[in-house]
Amino acid sequence: MAAEGVDAERVVALLREADLTVATAESLTAGLVSARIADVPGASDVLRGGVVSYATDAKASVLGVPADLLERTGPVHRAVAEAMAAGAARLLGADVGVATTGVAGPGPHDGHPAGTVVVAVSGPDGLAAEVLRLPGDRAAVREGAVRGALDLLARVLAQHQERDGSSRRWEE
Repeated sequence: MAAEGVDAERVVALLREADLTVATAESLTAGLVSARIADVPGASDVLRGGVVSYATDAKASVLGVPADLLERTGPVHRAVAEAMAAGAARLLGADVGVATTGVAGPGPHDGHPAGTVVVAVSGPDGLAAEVLRLPGDRAAVREGAVRGALDLLARVLAQHQERDGSSRRWEE
């Protein structure tokens, strides 16, 4: 687990350096991303909170993901993850939102095989999302989703520090 702690420590350090706060919106990880961030001493300076929106209807009613989007795409979709991240940031008054949604398994769900995960970040410079295909059992997929979310968040924060002042959208 040491590698995951390093990722969260880097995220907290980057958030502090940029004077930004973060909120999480988690589905299949059910709070593991925010817990990992909270494991880092001093996380209270940057972590606003998190929402576990495991049920599809909670993504709409709590996080503001458009219901028609959820009907068209289902919950495991890049646009849904982006809307979840933006919703968490808005709801909790954070500068940055990070989201996870996907299928932990053991079987497929909504036409997606187990191991299909989408992570997203919403921040002052735009949106970033990645679709991951993670191997392993349910626990391995969930842990991989946490690592993927923290990795994407760290990359977005590093880009934020290096940006030239222009707004941009990060892509896979």
